[in-house]
Formats: sequence, C-alpha cells, structure tokens
Amino acid sequence: MTSVSATSLAAEWRDMLASFPEGVLQHVRKMAELHRNTLASHFYEKMLQHEVASRFLSHEQVKSRLHGSMMRWIVTVFSPVPQTDLTSVIDLQTQVGLVHARIDIPVYIVLRGARSLKQGFQELLHADPTLDSSQRLDAINLVSLCIDLAMEIMSQAYSSSHDRNARAEESYRLFSVAQNIATEKERQRAALLDWENELMFEHAVGMSGAHLPRIGSADFGLWFRHKGAYAFQGTSEAALILEAMAHIDQTLLALLEQAGSPDAKNGSHPLRLLREQTRSIGFHLERLFDQSNELEAGRDALTRLLSRKFLPVVLSKEVDYARHSGTDFAVLAIDIDHFKQVNDNYGHEAGDHVLQQFSILLGNTGRGADYVFRLGGEEFLMLLVDTDLGGAMRVAENLRKQIDAETFRLPGERNLRVTASIGVALHNGHPDYLQLLRRADEALYKAKNEGRNRVVIGT
Repeated sequence: MTSVSATSLAAEWRDMLASFPEGVLQHVRKMAELHRNTLASHFYEKMLQHEVASRFLSHEQVKSRLHGSMMRWIVTVFSPVPQTDLTSVIDLQTQVGLVHARIDIPVYIVLRGARSLKQGFQELLHADPTLDSSQRLDAINLVSLCIDLAMEIMSQAYSSSHDRNARAEESYRLFSVAQNIATEKERQRAALLDWENELMFEHAVGMSGAHLPRIGSADFGLWFRHKGAYAFQGTSEAALILEAMAHIDQTLLALLEQAGSPDAKNGSHPLRLLREQTRSIGFHLERLFDQSNELEAGRDALTRLLSRKFLPVVLSKEVDYARHSGTDFAVLAIDIDHFKQVNDNYGHEAGDHVLQQFSILLGNTGRGADYVFRLGGEEFLMLLVDTDLGGAMRVAENLRKQIDAETFRLPGERNLRVTASIGVALHNGHPDYLQLLRRADEALYKAKNEGRNRVVIGT
C-alpha cells in the first residue's frame, strides 16, 4: 500500500473518529482495554467452532501465540484519538492483510471473525449500565465503523498480495518443469527405473512387503509429489500417476505379503501388476514432458537456480503440503563467508565463477524434490522436503564440509578455497512462512558471529 493511500485512509479514519462525542470515544477505548481478554477469547471461541476456520487454527496456537496478538490488535484498533497520527494503525491492518494472504486464509473467514468480534463487543455495550440509550447507540456504531475500516484496509492489502502471488504461482507452475526439460525428463525416467530395480532386488532376496521401498518416498515419488504433480496439475496424466503410485504403495506391495495371492495363470501376480503400473507411470510421464516447452523466466541469469521471485510460491505450497500430509520440511539459509574479499582481491569475474561453481555444488547436494534458490549476491537458500531436523542437519553439515574441501577455479588458472555459514530451521507448523525464514536467518547470523564455517540450528 502506498504512503499516499495510507495517508488518505488515516484521514478518513480520523474524520470518522471526529464525528463522535469525546465521551463515547473514551468509553470505547476504556472498554477495549478492560475487556481485551474477554473479546479475544470470544473471537477465537467462535473461530474454532467453524469447520473451515479451525483448519487454520489450533487450541495450542491460540493459547501460545494468537490470543496475545489479538488482544493487542483490539486495543490498537480502538485506542486512536482524532488528533493523533493514524498511519501506524493503518500500517498494522495492512501487515495483517499481507499475513492472511501469505497463509491463504479465505477472506470470508476473516470477515466472519470480524462479525463475531462486533457481536461480542456489542453484547458488552448492551450490558453496560453506565451508558444511556444515545451513548450506547453511538458506541455500537463506533465499534462497527472501526472494525469495518480495519477490514477494508486488510482486504485491500490481501487482494493486491493475493493477485501478485497468483501471477507468480502460475508462472512458477509453468517454469517448475521447464528448466532444462530434456535433462529433467531423463533424470526422472532413471529415478523411476532405479526404484523398480531396487524393489525387484529387495523382493528377490526375501525382504517382506512391509519393508520394500515405497515409490512415494523414493526419489521419483518425492519429485512428483512436490514438483511434478504441481507443475502438471489439472492434467489427466498427473492424476493417473498419483493414482498409480497410491495403488502400488497401499495395495500391490501389501499383496506380496499374502501367501497364495499370486496367480500366474490369470496374470494377476503382484510383481506383474507392479510392472504394469510402473510402465503406466512411465508412459504418462513421457506424455507430460512431451507436452511441455522450455521456459527461462524465473531462473537466476548467472547461476541458473530458482530466483527469489518463486520463493513465496514454493514456501506457501510446502507449508500447505506439510499441513495436510503431516510431514516436515526444513530450510537452509546459506551465505559464502567473506565473499566481498573475493570480489575485492580477484575481481567480479572471479566472484561470478565462484558463485556458479557454488551453485552447482548446492544443486548436486540436494535431492530431485528439494529446491535451491539464489536470493541475491552470495546468499542462497535450500528447501529440503520430507525431512526432520536430524536429516536437515546432516545435509547442512555435509554441505559445509564439501564447500570447505572444494577447490574453486578462477580465470587465469588460479584456485581459491572458500567456506560457508549455514542456518537451519525446521518448519514448526506456523502457517506464515516468513516466521520460518526469520528463524533460518537468525541462525545464519549466529553462525557468522560465532566464527563462520559452521552450521547453527534456528530456535
């Protein structure tokens, strides 16, 4: 929201306040301060009872974090006086709207919450014996107008942010499978074959069906669930691949456990069915790649990694996936130590060579389903899907050691050694991905302050 629009909204809010008697303004401010805990409790009690709203909330989140924030919001919305600068109040509503857009809370849920808050405040005013009928009517009107203005500002911020995210999401959907599509096609064909070969070998040596490798957690399955299915969403082939993967993991592997289930005569031996399903996946995958064209938008020009442009889209998608699947993911905030000295001592061309080699090393460290971004300068970010904190720490420490041991080749047959600092943060269920990024950045900052060339976990 521009400063001009914020100034205009502040003036509108100020004029609205000026239209009420000072005594009514003071009484509503006092009531908001006195009953902030009751109002916040009423708000979340109503929201947790709503089926859709409760998907975005938990009793633990309300207790540990949201209740206090709601109380502060209530006091802020009803505390201004006409003579004060209301820009900070406007900015708060804008920030709340942006958070709602990031975590993709439907607007109607926010408006439902506003309605419940109005009702709760009006009940308090109706029960207040110190107000006469005229003052009570003014106070109820003031409360409604303050909440309506706050919702209008939130909705404006939400709408503009949501539109930007939608455009970036569609752009990323197209880009996600189009970066070097020929290479990706061969990589995923090989990954599918690797899983099938591993499955056949483990079965041949007597491993039980319960311990056979699942396609959903294999490299191919992780890639398709986190990238392929999203990139090809809406296609019949993508739906058929997901269906085949579920059938393999949930049905066919279980059949291998059951004595007497194979029936070679009618062709229903589980291994035969597994081979048919795998071939079906390969066929549909081939069709999907053949339908795609290579795109360049969204790729960092120097390193060919994902650019910052797609970070909100990917993080929002992974937060949503984690919420619905019950899995975890982690981010690594990575910074090349003393990179400015590389540019100062060897020149910017040498610095570019270091960044390119560094990016290749990052790409080779992650799995096919993981994401690697260049955020700008010497700052990078890795998103590790389907992992826990121990797994993320192993990747981070292995990466740090590889960087420390790597020889970076510069123009003029010169060599250079560099190190990197890494901050690790595991998604903790918070719906706003910025909170996750802040924890990773704080851990990175701590790693820098503690001497660099180390890995630190964000709290």
